Amino acid sequence: MTLDSKHEVSIRVIVDKGTWELFALTHGPFALFQSWNWYETLKVLHANVEAYGVYINDILVAIFLTHRVTARRGSFIHLRHGPILSPTAPESVWLEITAFTKKLAIKNNCWFVRMSPQLPVGEKSEKVRQRLGGIPASIHRMDGEYCWVLDLKASEEELLSFMRKATRYEIRRAQKDGVEIVATRDIKYLTEFDTLYKQTSDRHGFVPHEGIREEFFVFSKRNQAMLYLGKYKYKTYASAILLYYGRQAIYHHGASINAPVPISAFIQWRAICEAKKRGMNLYNFWGIAPESSLKHPWRGITVFKKGFGGHTVEYMHAFDIPVSPLYAFTRIVDLYRKYRRGYD
Repeated sequence: MTLDSKHEVSIRVIVDKGTWELFALTHGPFALFQSWNWYETLKVLHANVEAYGVYINDILVAIFLTHRVTARRGSFIHLRHGPILSPTAPESVWLEITAFTKKLAIKNNCWFVRMSPQLPVGEKSEKVRQRLGGIPASIHRMDGEYCWVLDLKASEEELLSFMRKATRYEIRRAQKDGVEIVATRDIKYLTEFDTLYKQTSDRHGFVPHEGIREEFFVFSKRNQAMLYLGKYKYKTYASAILLYYGRQAIYHHGASINAPVPISAFIQWRAICEAKKRGMNLYNFWGIAPESSLKHPWRGITVFKKGFGGHTVEYMHAFDIPVSPLYAFTRIVDLYRKYRRGYD
């Protein structure tokens, strides 16, 4: 491929973790699902995933992981949180990546390509989508597209003062009542999380995430994951899994059952303090419900997360690039699932 007579463009598989992570952390430090750890997680899950780099005159200007997802509603090539481009990459690189992934989709009998680059919502991201022929995906806003984050530069005393009064009360009461928080990277304790997670999904009627154990296994090996268990009188009532990537701590999974004392807020506070000790700049509470969505299934957890203080970060919504007329079926199924589950 060529941009012009002076610029030779090539797209190559990247196998070197150091090359990948240096670029990813420099140009996309919050793109969790473009990290090398996520690549290895998908490999552990036996997923069809490849790591590609775009080079101009042998200089790396963009990277993207492609995950071939096989689903009954239609298979697709997923660039989750990707691609990531350097600021010096010409806009035509977007077109090169799109052409490449469309060919990959057709070759593998997929119906579309789905991208969700971490571009701030606005005119620039909208122009990118339109130029690539993308259609806003008919799924709800997931993968931290609309999330709640807390700046960790303040002192612990200041962070407590930023919280909602009720949140501070729950933390102090948990301390007073003798709630124990266990923080561990030992995968054997995931059994307790699994039990709580199953009860949580049954109670709230959501489909449990797959691959949590594999995710924790890969990230914890590099000291980039921590499991928190909240116990009262030796019984575990709440749990959380934190990931650490790109100077941010990510509250990625949580589970709880009704407890006689407040525990979940205390877990978050301990996790926030640990993130500060690790030198993280942000604590990312991950996805929340939009203000306008009053019946959103995340409404309750959104109130909980906002109780710790912080602000909203919003990225562009995922978009699809169809390569088959059968893509229309995917949109119908996704829309049906979205509204049936209350994601308006």
